Amino acid sequence: MRVSEFDSSDEEDGGDESYTPLQISWAELVRYRVPCLLECYTRSGLCVHHLPFPDGNVPEVHQCTRILDELQHCLHSQRRTVIHCYGGLGRSGLIAACLLLHLSTSMTPTKAIEILRELRGGGAIQTVKQYNFLHEFREILKAYQETKESRTSERAVSR
Repeated sequence: MRVSEFDSSDEEDGGDESYTPLQISWAELVRYRVPCLLECYTRSGLCVHHLPFPDGNVPEVHQCTRILDELQHCLHSQRRTVIHCYGGLGRSGLIAACLLLHLSTSMTPTKAIEILRELRGGGAIQTVKQYNFLHEFREILKAYQETKESRTSERAVSR
């Protein structure tokens, strides 16, 4: 079983190594009275990843790229993949829409939202911040990748 953990939640200490396919922080798991959920997933043999960011919010671009890279790896490996947050609409819908935009250059943000709302209901993509992030996603990602490449080439030159 391949396991990785990405946890950028500012609500808790890093602490123990556990795993979850949720974008829900450790503090939220306790608050929603499911602190053992992570262990249940692991005992069930799921390959799980902890990728939380605050409810109603958007991930930092570096975190989003890590999430998308991991999801692409799962898809290319033909592994069944679940993206989830507490309600399964806002944060998970945002990541699913970003994945659609990342995988298809012809996909538009409006179409991605439409697809998710058809599949998950009208509550998918819940906040203005999430909506705007999707509409700016490709530009945000491009700027991040250019900055990352620039830093890499600067380090290579300085050595």
